[in-house]
Amino acid sequence: MLPGRGRDGRASRCARILGTRTAWTPMGDGEFFCPGCGGDRNYQRLTGRRRFTLLGVPVVPRGETGPVVECAACAGRFGTEVLDHPTSTRFSAMLRDAVHTVALAVLAAGGAGSRTALHTAAVAVRAAGFDDCTEEQLHALVEALEADTGRFYEEPCVPGLAIELHEALDPLAPHLAAAGRASILLTGARIALADGPYTAAERDVLATVGAALTICAEDVTRLLTEARTPS
Repeated sequence: MLPGRGRDGRASRCARILGTRTAWTPMGDGEFFCPGCGGDRNYQRLTGRRRFTLLGVPVVPRGETGPVVECAACAGRFGTEVLDHPTSTRFSAMLRDAVHTVALAVLAAGGAGSRTALHTAAVAVRAAGFDDCTEEQLHALVEALEADTGRFYEEPCVPGLAIELHEALDPLAPHLAAAGRASILLTGARIALADGPYTAAERDVLATVGAALTICAEDVTRLLTEARTPS
């Protein structure tokens, strides 16, 4: 059989004569975490119109496609759900704010009067990214938090404080592995234990932290018990 005379040859000739082409139109841009590059990159949001082509010339509309997200660096195209993933910069800020909020909530449960608890909290907050955090700043923030929520030492986690915790932790939880969520809870546990055993108010706050991080109640209890055991 001569070259180009078989089924594959006919298909190849047909593909050269008939085909489809997509014309992409930019609809917006921004910065995202590119799963192809593995880092923060600029993107364009594209929507497309498909057409049948005859000898390479668009002739018949075939409908719309997209939208898609195209990376400016690797030119990879992804579904728009990739924009739900925070950029590395945003993720770091969310994690930093989460640790800061948890520290304040635990201190407000009764540790703000303890120099040891304040020191432990300040160390944790600095490690999370607030490099200039001091014990004095945390103490002042706890006082402001209590004035704002009407909460007093040793009281359970009131609705206002629970809302603060959920606002800081709910958006972060889906992007953390189980170990990362446990680490935030254990940070709060170490602050609570810095001045002695858990109080009922501290346990209540930590239970709220666990719930916001989507850690089941059994695992919260286990982690709080493990935190009391010297390593």
